Amino acid sequence: MSDTPTDEEVPLRQRIAANPRPALRWLAGAAVLLAVEFGAFVGVIIQLVLTVVRLLPSNPGAAALASAGEAAEAIPTLLTRNLIPNQGYQDAGGEWIGTFLGLEPAYAWLLRVVLIYAYAFAWLGWFWVGYRWFRDSYRYADWTPRDDVVDRLRSHRWGQFGFLLVLTFFIMALFAPALGPTTVDSNIQNPYTHYTKYYDDELESVQNVTVGTANLGSTSQGAGGENVGPWSYDDYDRFHPFGTLTDGKDLFTFMAAGARISLMIGLVSLTAAGFVATALAMLTAYYKGLADLAAVITSDSIQALPVLLVLILASAVFGDTWLANLYNGAVMLILIFSLTYWPFFWRALRGPALQISEQEWIDAAKSFGQRPRTIMQKHMLPYVVGYLLIYASLTLGGIIIAVAGLSYLGLGITPPTPEWGRAISSGQPYVATASWHISLIPGIMITLIVVGFNAFGDGIRDALDPQSEGGEETGGEAAVAGGGGA
Repeated sequence: MSDTPTDEEVPLRQRIAANPRPALRWLAGAAVLLAVEFGAFVGVIIQLVLTVVRLLPSNPGAAALASAGEAAEAIPTLLTRNLIPNQGYQDAGGEWIGTFLGLEPAYAWLLRVVLIYAYAFAWLGWFWVGYRWFRDSYRYADWTPRDDVVDRLRSHRWGQFGFLLVLTFFIMALFAPALGPTTVDSNIQNPYTHYTKYYDDELESVQNVTVGTANLGSTSQGAGGENVGPWSYDDYDRFHPFGTLTDGKDLFTFMAAGARISLMIGLVSLTAAGFVATALAMLTAYYKGLADLAAVITSDSIQALPVLLVLILASAVFGDTWLANLYNGAVMLILIFSLTYWPFFWRALRGPALQISEQEWIDAAKSFGQRPRTIMQKHMLPYVVGYLLIYASLTLGGIIIAVAGLSYLGLGITPPTPEWGRAISSGQPYVATASWHISLIPGIMITLIVVGFNAFGDGIRDALDPQSEGGEETGGEAAVAGGGGA
């Protein structure tokens, strides 16, 4: 064997060093996109670290991080509500004061929403450009099975529809503070420490009242004039895209903040459950025997329990403990979902893992003397990950529905933290009244995101396994397509 390194042995950083132009062009474009929202990105990172720190005993460094977060919020960015404000009042002459360029608040808010989604899709497009440049400039193979998977997904309209729906909700969750016509802190959590201005026609002057007082005058309770519906203004010149809740709080701000909670619980739960299920699938498929039997008995025992009843029971039992206070109850829900969902994932992965473990190349790797961990990581895991993605995408919608259901029953996330199920619960008595929007809009949003995840999961399944769409490849080739690639 020659001592000269082959092309496959050259690490990626050396390939980039030999041809840095595409990488530098992509980094320059990414730097421009990052620069216009630098303060927001730093703020999100600090907020994530602060959330973790607050879970620790005595909260070490929390005060310093909070100060750093406030400093990051002060950095001007392109898409902040300070640059494109939608909150103001209409004077006696009909002119809007305090809004962006004097625009009507609805149009100022709509402009900010359009810019935010355009910015998010610009990042998505730039990542696609980066993938193409990587494939053309730094990858050795002209073709890999992963290219076929990507091409099939690009021509799968139902999967693309689901991807767009999922992406829309992810953007809503990620940019929730800027997307809302007002903020969670001022409108929902601390309304009596913030003020809003409006022009009083009777006094013929500008009045200043607390947001809490304005909320009490903007309730939606279905009777008579007590309703602020979708795409309307309240008596204090505040714009509400989705109307208001029964207590006068802005429904769109509530839903955008609630999207963060629901998606965070779903993603973290699936990551933890998927990690446990994948590790067990590798171990039981490789060693079989007692290891597989123990996993079967444990998973069957958990799966025999009704998941919804377990969720309700655990939420009620731990509802008054310190665990329920961690991140407003989200940590408790994540633990419950992780413990109850891993058996379903393991069952779904067990078959493909056992099938792969019987292949000839696994026996060859054992004969070659490779360690079990290396065989599982390099020769088995890539073929199972595709199945995990399919089941995870199809399960996430169910977790979002379960979280909303628990909040509807008064369990789960603690108020006043926004959660979609609580909005449905509060609006239930007014479904047949003028305040129908309180329950109907959150219900439609939950339906859309569940449909989106299911459609996206169908797209991933058909891209990984062409036979599910009547393709011509064999099962073995489909498995290779799911795990191959450079």
